[in-house]
Amino acid sequence: MKVVSEPLQSGSSLADDYIHHYEKVSPLYGEDHHHDQTWMDRMQWLDDTEDRRVNRHALVEILKDYNGKFNSHDAVHTSLYMLEKPETLVVTGGQQSGLFTGSMLVVYKAITIIQTAKEAEKRLNRPVVPVFWIAGEDHDWDEVNHTYFLSGDPQQVSKIKMDKYSSQRSSVSYSAISSDEWDRAIQSLSDTLPDSDVKADILTKIQQSADTSDNLSDAFAKLMGDIFGKYGLVLLDSSDARLRKLESPVFASMIERNDDLGQAYRASADQITSLGYGLQADVADDGANLFYIHEGNRLLLAKQDGKFMDRKGLVSFTKEQLLEMLEMHPERFSNNVLTRPIMQDSLLPVLACVLGQGEIAYWAITRQAFEIMDAKMPILLPRMSFTLIEDTQQKYMEKYGLSFQDVQYRLQERREQWLSAQDSLQIDKLFTTTREAFEQLYDPLIEQLGNLQTGLYTLGQSNKNKITDQIAYLEGKAKDALEQQHEATLRQWDRIGTLLFPMGKPQERVFNVYHYMNRYGLSLIEDILEKTGDYSEDHRVILL
Repeated sequence: MKVVSEPLQSGSSLADDYIHHYEKVSPLYGEDHHHDQTWMDRMQWLDDTEDRRVNRHALVEILKDYNGKFNSHDAVHTSLYMLEKPETLVVTGGQQSGLFTGSMLVVYKAITIIQTAKEAEKRLNRPVVPVFWIAGEDHDWDEVNHTYFLSGDPQQVSKIKMDKYSSQRSSVSYSAISSDEWDRAIQSLSDTLPDSDVKADILTKIQQSADTSDNLSDAFAKLMGDIFGKYGLVLLDSSDARLRKLESPVFASMIERNDDLGQAYRASADQITSLGYGLQADVADDGANLFYIHEGNRLLLAKQDGKFMDRKGLVSFTKEQLLEMLEMHPERFSNNVLTRPIMQDSLLPVLACVLGQGEIAYWAITRQAFEIMDAKMPILLPRMSFTLIEDTQQKYMEKYGLSFQDVQYRLQERREQWLSAQDSLQIDKLFTTTREAFEQLYDPLIEQLGNLQTGLYTLGQSNKNKITDQIAYLEGKAKDALEQQHEATLRQWDRIGTLLFPMGKPQERVFNVYHYMNRYGLSLIEDILEKTGDYSEDHRVILL
């Protein structure tokens, strides 16, 4: 395994400037994560504000119970033991639960959290615990109910998808999945994965995660624990009803200060757009930025005529009524994308939060809101990013002189150039010469016929167009024949593109980790952690 840095096209200009040109965006964030002093200052601030967060002991008791079910490892028990101590800090980050862990970026986020916590512990000489925040309260089922593998011959991107019992807009952690649906998805995975020394072990782990889970979030936690528990990664499900009781005072403060929060989000949004950046999350003028669970449906609240209500008018509360409901039923309340960062900081002593580029962009909307809630934006750390290149693809890329940047930006162009070099007939030139010769003979003919009768010129032009269309058709067939002649080789070119940028996207946003584990062994993540070394915000290519 060899690791080399290779730039990857940015998905967000705001995030790109945060990472590489912090001075351009400093008004939108906290402090620059590149400086040691930033980490020292954040540590001191956390020490000074320990009493602003929920009771550590109560939080850890909940996390012990949750991790005991899904992530019971000695290293996790040690992490939780340390988290109870006032001096312990946290590096966190999270993601929606995905089918069979979802795409590789989820795995890379966990790797970044673990690596950063380890480095921060050395840097600050303080215990730092890695925590993965499972966004189980989210209700967008279509974002999490599928994953992608490679299958077939020629190999194509294959989607495995599962359905849930109900059509309700309920949180993923409360969306039941039938055993039949699990069996169908796991059978699809079995059919898709090629035979290997570890395939049976992979399928067994996934089957066990399904058998011991009521929903996708629990199965996700089981698999993440299996992969990362030995590194002490603590798991937290944001939809855990027991957490809601601890979070009630924070929700109450969000309701009491809702108008000020809304103004803060809009002011930050205006500041972002005034600097020429797009908004990564919606900021509604009347948004309350909270969800309410009503009859199993997760409803986004807005403010109208002094009341908190959903867009369809299914629920309506005055501020006082909403606070009463919070006191009686805290489990009915849920954060949205803009209030979740504040809730995370209210629960955990967050030294740093690991984010993808899209998250870095929308977190800029929250900076002033942190201040409204007497909090301070944590250090934001870009998630580490990787592309895995298998040995066969390395050989093909070397054979055709392709760099990673060629594949990213100009693979089709290079493919056409290669194919053109194999064209001994010089099809393009041959047909261009033929068209020119035909036009030289035919144009004077129809000009003369037009002098004889106007209609003959029109008829001649129509005939000419039909003939040139037939020439173009024959040219296309000739090129098809050339491609067929080199079909096996061109499949190698296409496979390079499919594996490195499937569906035109970075590999980490599409493929599932078990595709690579099945080929390179269950120790793959351990190997990546060992070989990639220290944290780096640069995208890296891993040559397997």
